[in-house]
Amino acid sequence: MDLSEDAEEILENLWIRDEEKGDPTYNFTSMEAETKNRALKELSKFNFISVSKNQISLTEKGKAEAENVVRRHRLAERLLVDLLDTEIGLVEEAACKLEHAIRRGIDENVCILLGHPRVCPHGKQIPKGRCCRRGSTKADKIVVPLSQIEPNREGKIAYIQTKGRGRLQKLMAMGVTPGMPIRVIQRFPSHVFQIGRTQIAVDEEIANEIFVVEYSS
Repeated sequence: MDLSEDAEEILENLWIRDEEKGDPTYNFTSMEAETKNRALKELSKFNFISVSKNQISLTEKGKAEAENVVRRHRLAERLLVDLLDTEIGLVEEAACKLEHAIRRGIDENVCILLGHPRVCPHGKQIPKGRCCRRGSTKADKIVVPLSQIEPNREGKIAYIQTKGRGRLQKLMAMGVTPGMPIRVIQRFPSHVFQIGRTQIAVDEEIANEIFVVEYSS
């Protein structure tokens, strides 16, 4: 089942309003309803939305479908930033187009390749897929934690995935920022890596929070 782009956009907006803004309904103006009429009929046909006058909300079935749309959009953002070096200011528009090409099954491969990222480049949560819950690693990861890279291997930092804001600021102050070239020196007893002319040592926990695009041999 392939939904139109307008239909997926409505699902995405409703999910964000419900899950992240705490507002499960949306009041469409008559002009918006006319503009989106075909998409609304499409969503109603599949029982993804509930419509009462000009008030629209997601059904339980629609919530699951909408979550998948949001997941694909945010994975598309990570793909564009981490692997394609897309400027952050251009990501949103490009991701809107790319998300429609990332269908079920493909989204799992993208997620595995990116190392099951938890947040998009804007810091918003990426809904988990089946591959995340299974911990799938069947595809070769392009983005991996620093802790998994062998000594003398090189790459560039894709993103830092840490809950500690103070830790993130400390790493960034040392030059550990997305896009920076990195070379791993050792993994034991601590993880030592080089950025520019600076060598930095971190423990296992921090090494698991720094994700790197490893260059091929």
